[in-house]
Amino acid sequence: MSQPLFHLAFPVGDIPQTKAFYVQGLGCVPGRETPHSLILNFYHHQLVAHVTPEIHSQKGIYPRHFGLVFPTLSQWQEFYDQAQAKHLPCYQAAKLRFPNSPLEHRTFFLIDPFANLLEFKFYAYPEAIFGCQEYAQIGDSN
Repeated sequence: MSQPLFHLAFPVGDIPQTKAFYVQGLGCVPGRETPHSLILNFYHHQLVAHVTPEIHSQKGIYPRHFGLVFPTLSQWQEFYDQAQAKHLPCYQAAKLRFPNSPLEHRTFFLIDPFANLLEFKFYAYPEAIFGCQEYAQIGDSN
């Protein structure tokens, strides 16, 4: 391991449904597993699904969601096409945010069986991923 890895633990209702969505659907590689938790390789980052008795959904995409930022438009489009082909539940259809600006990016949201929202993005200008502090826009206005 030459770079630090991102780690996220998140709530799920059961492991079989988690595997169906994240492994068969998104292409994650499963790691260690118990009846109450599952480690997933999410494009070289560690997700840990933990079964919890209460699942709380939120109204809208804020405050909580997670996902990936793709380095190329073709990778983003391929991932989107695969999600569509596998009939993964879409929470927010693909759209273009902040067109014709340095913040321009494509995005779509999926929702897993436990109301966790996942966003997948491609930025037309990579410097906007962490930079462009002179612009105030972040996400949608809702």
